Amino acid sequence: MSEDPRISNSTQADDPAARAANHVIAVGGGRGGVGKSLVSVNLAVYLAQLGKSVVLIDLDQGGSNLHAHFGLRASSSEPDVNEGGAAAIRAALIPTSVPGLVLLPAAHDAPKRGLSLRAGRKLRWLAAVRALPADFVVLDVGSGHGDPGLDFMLGADIPIAVTVPEPPAIETTYRFLRMAFRSRLRRRLLRDRLRTSLVERALVEMGGLPPPIDLVRRLLATDRSLAEIAWAEAQGLRVQLVVNQTRVRTDAELGGWMSGLSSRHYGMALDELGHIEHDDAVWLTVRRKKPLLADSPASKSARNVERIARRVLALTTTRVHEHAQALPVPNADPTLYALLGATRSASDEEIRRAYKRQREIYATGGLATASLLDAGELSAAQRKLDEAYDTLLDAIRRRAYDLSTFPETEPLVQSARATRPALVAEQLMLQEQLQREIGPHTEFTGALLRKVRESQGLELADIAAKTRIGHAYLQAIEDERFESLPALVYTRGFVGELAKQLRLDPSPVQKTYLRRLRETLAARRKEPA
Repeated sequence: MSEDPRISNSTQADDPAARAANHVIAVGGGRGGVGKSLVSVNLAVYLAQLGKSVVLIDLDQGGSNLHAHFGLRASSSEPDVNEGGAAAIRAALIPTSVPGLVLLPAAHDAPKRGLSLRAGRKLRWLAAVRALPADFVVLDVGSGHGDPGLDFMLGADIPIAVTVPEPPAIETTYRFLRMAFRSRLRRRLLRDRLRTSLVERALVEMGGLPPPIDLVRRLLATDRSLAEIAWAEAQGLRVQLVVNQTRVRTDAELGGWMSGLSSRHYGMALDELGHIEHDDAVWLTVRRKKPLLADSPASKSARNVERIARRVLALTTTRVHEHAQALPVPNADPTLYALLGATRSASDEEIRRAYKRQREIYATGGLATASLLDAGELSAAQRKLDEAYDTLLDAIRRRAYDLSTFPETEPLVQSARATRPALVAEQLMLQEQLQREIGPHTEFTGALLRKVRESQGLELADIAAKTRIGHAYLQAIEDERFESLPALVYTRGFVGELAKQLRLDPSPVQKTYLRRLRETLAARRKEPA
């Protein structure tokens, strides 16, 4: 079994001060078959294509198959971390077809069951993973929320949960959040037997795995300092969410909806990372035993995966949470404004839009609330939304509510529309890059226009609504599908209007883009049939 020379460095193996893994990313948190392998493989490929050294580790003992995505043979043995530590892992790594990316496949048909780790061995595995000399280590921890997958997710710098727009998968994701919170809290109180017993008794009395925010409110009645510890553990866990196999608009918005619901009903951050459209290119590349980004980089699913990967990279290079202000321990219901995800300065029209959005999220039979709320809780939530809408659209009732609720200054409240740290980090990273790329002689390509748009957090649908330019034409401009654009005079106008929306000078944008269009079409006409 050959080794990648960048990994099998004997000096690094023996020197405890050698460079260790800069970032550990774990992909899991969902049921089987939702696309965790798709995300982990192509995230690793994207990072390697940027010139990073990447180690991809298959920890899915129930359905390990990462080797098949590269056309490689499975391993039949597991590295002995007890004896060799990180060096044992490095010796078992195999190179892939992607430069800079090496793989640790899971053991198949091994005499001993792999990774049935006790507490001490799990710690040694995590330490060995951390000691690997690489820019990134990507872990595919597999499906479910049992040991050791949960431990690897909690031990990662960036844990990513993958789901699909189906109730069973969504239920598994919410359950993972509750399991992760309980595990974090138990670890925090490991040496405090009295408080551990208080938490365990509360869990038994409440039954099952209660929402973290409900447990915190329960603990407030007996031990406020314990409630504050539990609340800090709930807020300290930030899980990124990817929704795979989206087909319709509501599927694409599911991640944002689940993010807001998790913030409101759990008090936990489930940050929307992005979605991946349903695309035949995915299964075609699997059949060809090649990663999606390497085999079909122009497909719509590949573009979705690439943007998700770019946001992950942005999260590792920016500090979007550094100045975040912690919310106080919740001892009261959210305000009517928070219920709608609106601010106190919202206009009547903004209140109407917010109400319409929340009613769609809390609709009977809706995907985002699957397993989160039972029928009674869902009806109660709908009634509260109606109450908020009726109160805030009546000027007299709204004034009376404001005076009774905010006698001095408005306190921090939980919003149903959670912020998107990955999107913020991506915008900051793109803005920094564009400062270097855009100058007096810049040639504006479709890819550059897309980059400018994404750096401002704008969607093509928003621009289409403002400019009355067809969404298909805007997409064709960015993709440089010149044959799909209208006559030159109309295209000139479309490009100029797009530049205005992106706060760019329309003249150089039109000049360079249309020159590129003419040259490309002329070259195509000269090509032999």
